[in-house]
Amino acid sequence: MSPADPHPAPAGPHVLVVDDDPSLREMLVEYLGENELRVTAVASGTEMMAAFDHEAIDLVVLDLRLPGEDGMVLARRLHERASVPIVLLTGKLDEADRVMGLELGADDYVTKPFSPRELLARIRAVLRRSRLTAEALADAPVREERRRAFRFAGWELNLGTRRLISPERRQVSLSNHEFNLLVAFCSAPMRVLSRDQLLGLSRLNNAEVYDRTVDVQVLRLRRKLEEDPFHPKLIVTERGAGYRFDAAVETLV
Repeated sequence: MSPADPHPAPAGPHVLVVDDDPSLREMLVEYLGENELRVTAVASGTEMMAAFDHEAIDLVVLDLRLPGEDGMVLARRLHERASVPIVLLTGKLDEADRVMGLELGADDYVTKPFSPRELLARIRAVLRRSRLTAEALADAPVREERRRAFRFAGWELNLGTRRLISPERRQVSLSNHEFNLLVAFCSAPMRVLSRDQLLGLSRLNNAEVYDRTVDVQVLRLRRKLEEDPFHPKLIVTERGAGYRFDAAVETLV
């Protein structure tokens, strides 16, 4: 079974549910989706890792008792790959598993059978703590290779798949130059970047490139991002200085 399509809730964090019970997956996709979360549900660790290759995930709900798979190994593998919060699903008698899972870095747990309302409350609490932590670390440098995605103004730029998703959840194609330029803007939001800086940051600087190339690429990018490219709200011109990306940017690592 391949990863299910996300529940069509365009705003809100993206939750990945990993559980082998199809009825439970279906219930959580419906319930969490009705509560402003975007949900993808898969049945195995292999599908979980595949989902990370294609989507920007904010939180994982992970069943520790997947048939034929070690939930602890999966939790460890997740933390090696990304700083993503994890809520564990465990049995009532699995105290040792819960303790070990928390020691491995899981953020919370829910015991089966559980109330969907309780799980939702725990997911929201973990996301809230994660958001506060991210805000506290916002000024700390993040190694480029650790970044998974950027989110801004309802848009999502997945760095692994190089996919740009609109607020309406449509995929918008980008050329290599447009992608690199958008990454440069997202890496330095609210800062004025000169054309020379953008040439370097967007890897456009070669022997045949000059500063007006940046203006052309900015215009092309505006046509894909802005409602009115000639009165832009995201990529703002700072006359005589360069451009400013006028949006709050969330970095997923």
